Amino acid sequence: MDTGATAAAAVHELVDRRQTVAVAESLTGGLLAATFVEIPGVSSVFRGGLVVYATDLKHSLAGVPEDLLADRGPVDADVARALAEGARARCGADWGLATTGVAGPEPQDGKPVGMVFVAVAGPVGTVVRELSLSGSRSAIRHETMTSAFALLVDELRKADVGMPR
Repeated sequence: MDTGATAAAAVHELVDRRQTVAVAESLTGGLLAATFVEIPGVSSVFRGGLVVYATDLKHSLAGVPEDLLADRGPVDADVARALAEGARARCGADWGLATTGVAGPEPQDGKPVGMVFVAVAGPVGTVVRELSLSGSRSAIRHETMTSAFALLVDELRKADVGMPR
């Protein structure tokens, strides 16, 4: 899967719908935002994002409930859901895209290297996908980014929100 092409497809879908997106990134550390802004015309759809690498920032900036983080840690499907919803709400976007996981080289809080969650929050709900990735830290981060863009494209194409096409 080509990351740039997938991100461009997401941007084109958003432009067609006259909708916006924002990101909340943990293990990708800004890669989603950086990839979005490489695409010509993105300024009409990309609201911005939050790089919430530290666990406390997931709460204070993205609005992830403190008790959820305390109970399950930052690498969790419900944390990914809350991150996507927080990006959407805090940045005033139609869609929120989020990543959280373990890129390695060591496991984190009992979670194995390669355990990743990507999430998309949109006008009709939130979808979370769990990934089990392998490879280097860089490879895991890159595949996470590609998978997040692919999930966004999938959800945009499935969405029926009555927007002009």
